[in-house]
Amino acid sequence: MDRLPQKASPTLEDVARAAHVSTATISRAINSPDKVATETRERVEQVIERLGYTPNFGGRALASNRSNTVGAVIPTMANAMFASGLQVFQEVLSEASYNLLVASCGYNTDTELQQIKSLVAQGADGLLLIGSARPDETTRFLEVRNIPYVVAWCYQHNDDRYFAGFDNTKAASSIATEVLKRGHVHIAMIAGFAEQNDRSKNRITGVKQCIEKTDNATLLNVIETDYTLEAGGDAFEKLLQNSTKPTAIICGNDVLAAGVIVRARQLGIKIPDEISVTGFDDITLATVVTPALTTVRVPQLEMGKTAARVMLELLNSGTSQSFELETEIIQRESLADLHQV
Repeated sequence: MDRLPQKASPTLEDVARAAHVSTATISRAINSPDKVATETRERVEQVIERLGYTPNFGGRALASNRSNTVGAVIPTMANAMFASGLQVFQEVLSEASYNLLVASCGYNTDTELQQIKSLVAQGADGLLLIGSARPDETTRFLEVRNIPYVVAWCYQHNDDRYFAGFDNTKAASSIATEVLKRGHVHIAMIAGFAEQNDRSKNRITGVKQCIEKTDNATLLNVIETDYTLEAGGDAFEKLLQNSTKPTAIICGNDVLAAGVIVRARQLGIKIPDEISVTGFDDITLATVVTPALTTVRVPQLEMGKTAARVMLELLNSGTSQSFELETEIIQRESLADLHQV
């Protein structure tokens, strides 16, 4: 089959000729429209639309040493917990004429470094990264390349990095406190793998620390697993094999908690009448499972907006500050109050 002839893309010179102005005027109309007379700007815009011209951002990047592109490396695109925050992050960047490139690393720090290098090679001016735990090799690469980056979904005090996130240890401790207040003393936890995932590690720490401070309460078991519905259900069945059955299961995220609820229904176990379940994140899934999840609400929208503002400050002035955001316990039906039984 004969290949169709390719149509040449319109150039800056083509737009200039059609609009009867210089190429410099076209550049100003695109980059600094307020510096171009209204009539001229409108004529240029009409020609650009008619010809289908797209500015050569690569050339602009070479000229200004800026690509107006920010990269984000997230653990996974399969989990909705990153979607809302990333959407707002992109919207704020877009208002400042920045584009967003997104990559995922599968909770693997080696893959994260590969994705970081790829985004930097594509000209990313800055990076959004999730979590604080990463190898020294990654940190050295960012320092040597002098790449500004913002860390989200966690927060640390007295650190030389820029954070827009929350304290996972404190947030997990708050949900454990709520479970204890409801009279539960035999508690178990299903969490994500803590290795290479500081958020999961800190959530486990927060639950452990809280329960250890309570004399009559016991953390029977902590099972680390993948963040999937099936994995949550399988972990739930393992917990049922304990000689002492938990009356409450604290889950490291809403997906794991939903997996527990689905499997419990399949096994004929009533939640929360027989076993209570809590989640973490407050994604939409938390409201559509039955019973609806008591969970930790993560400020995803505020976090995305704050991270974008920190990023823009770093890109424009080279400095900013970290922000610690607060989580909130959302009370729903999956956590029983044993004092009322």
